[in-house]
Amino acid sequence: MNKTLLLSLAVLAASAAQTAAAQTTIKINGYGGTDPAVVGDLINRFVKPALAKDKITVIYEPLQGDYNKSLTTLLAAGNAGDVFYLPAETIDGFVATGKVLPLNGLVSTGPFIKSLNTAFTKGGRLYGVAKDFNTLTLVYNRDLFDEAGVAYPNNNDTWATLQTKLTTLKQKLGSDYAGICLQPNWDRFGAFAFATGWQQFDSKGKTNLADPRFVEAFNFYTGLARNKVGIQPSEVSEGWTGGCLKSGKVAVAIEGNWVVNFLRDNAPNLKFGTALMPKYTKTGTRGNFLYTVGWAINSGTKNRQAALKVLNILTSPQVQQYVLEQGLAIPSRTALTSNAYFKKTDPGAVNSRLVFDGADDGNVRAFTFGPQGTDWGKPINEALAAVLSGQKSATDALKKAQADMNTFQNR
Repeated sequence: MNKTLLLSLAVLAASAAQTAAAQTTIKINGYGGTDPAVVGDLINRFVKPALAKDKITVIYEPLQGDYNKSLTTLLAAGNAGDVFYLPAETIDGFVATGKVLPLNGLVSTGPFIKSLNTAFTKGGRLYGVAKDFNTLTLVYNRDLFDEAGVAYPNNNDTWATLQTKLTTLKQKLGSDYAGICLQPNWDRFGAFAFATGWQQFDSKGKTNLADPRFVEAFNFYTGLARNKVGIQPSEVSEGWTGGCLKSGKVAVAIEGNWVVNFLRDNAPNLKFGTALMPKYTKTGTRGNFLYTVGWAINSGTKNRQAALKVLNILTSPQVQQYVLEQGLAIPSRTALTSNAYFKKTDPGAVNSRLVFDGADDGNVRAFTFGPQGTDWGKPINEALAAVLSGQKSATDALKKAQADMNTFQNR
């Protein structure tokens, strides 16, 4: 083999190696279920075209089953994606690992709803950008209110006026019907506690269930059952309050935007409307949850700049518009408040708009359990179940809940 040929081969080999080195692969971890189809479509439509010139390849690796547990394992082993979902409800635990990259100075949070940025901020550091979110609204059966001759729930209702409407409806329709479905869980009741101004954790990270504001919300919520206008889902053989609506026997459920597609598929003839959560009677302030998942970056990624490019595309106006139009979730950009979709009058679009409006109306807090994890909510859930089912008085149930909470938080 002559010297010229050897030189040519060497040049070709070097060129091939350089081309291969220029290719960067960004792995994304997210939920299983329907998300792979959704995120895959987003990647094909928006991410790949935008990154083609940068020689960045993106792959989506869903984590089936318990996402939090799987991501924790992958992060510990150094095998997690460069970009991944960061659930607000478990953010404390992931931040404590040091495996989530602080994004301050790396991304712009100005275009996003302030309360969502707050949900992903710990100790002054931003750890995620909300990809979408949900809040709670009152979803109601229009036919039942019409039959009872009672005005629909509206955005001006307080706890007191809503209770009056539900009580009247119940009196008019009789014992086969109920006014409202009450989930015996923190994930619905907590919005009422926040409305009073109650704080989930004090400055030392402790939870006070004896706080008069918490007690007042607890008594109102469980009192709806004591007054025979509220029932639990199990009383109509359902597992959640959306199922209560589907049964046609319950006038109101407290749910997020996810209930719209459920009702379309399972109760297509049900005429439903939506109102904002009722205001705390004493102050006129609402309470609400932010159910949200953010895009975060692995602090150990070797491709930080490429990962940032992917994150910015996944939260871009084009992608958020697509998410909104698909009815998948509510996008997190403030500018979407004037979007044409929110001006539509069909029940689904109205529900989406009110879920969007709920993100910054009143005392809105991220749905989170704090640094000790999901067991935080157990004492409250047990107290709610005991009172809603008539097994305990509110006083006794809260006394036990506080004792259990103390034991849990002192571990």
